[in-house]
Amino acid sequence: MLKGGKIGLRARHEEDIPILRAELYNDVVNAARAEGGPWRPVAPGSKDPRLVGDDQNQGSVPFSVVELEGDTLIGTATLWGIDNHNRSAHIGLGLLPSCRGKGYGTDVVAALCQYGFVVRSLHRLQIETLADNTAMLRAAERNGFVREGVLRSSAWVMGEFLDEVLLGLLAKDWKPTANA
Repeated sequence: MLKGGKIGLRARHEEDIPILRAELYNDVVNAARAEGGPWRPVAPGSKDPRLVGDDQNQGSVPFSVVELEGDTLIGTATLWGIDNHNRSAHIGLGLLPSCRGKGYGTDVVAALCQYGFVVRSLHRLQIETLADNTAMLRAAERNGFVREGVLRSSAWVMGEFLDEVLLGLLAKDWKPTANA
């Protein structure tokens, strides 16, 4: 398990799936904002790749996020779009509604940076998020990510086009935290 100050990143467990389905993926608005595509329901027992990790997919590494104190599931984190030639990847995360606003996001981003830069020896990590996602923007910037641009009206979300912010961090600019 990768550990941050408050959180751990571990493999997805079977018992995580019903919680993630109910609290993240069956929430139409949250899923539409996070997925980059139209919401679609996830059926019970589905092998949907958002829930069930595929060990054969080398381009994505899904984690379950747990609170270190009590080992309670609090969300998901993913290193995706892994490009081994250019040594780059994208970061994504989703916290359960009851776990938002508690500083976990900053810790999750730090742990994903540790995984990407130290374990995977990547050169660049990137985040794309909606311009109004202040929590993700704050978590990224607290970890050294720099705003590199705005993709104007690039995301169709629940009946309107929204701007996306592109943030990047290079390994040489990353400053690991003591907890990650």
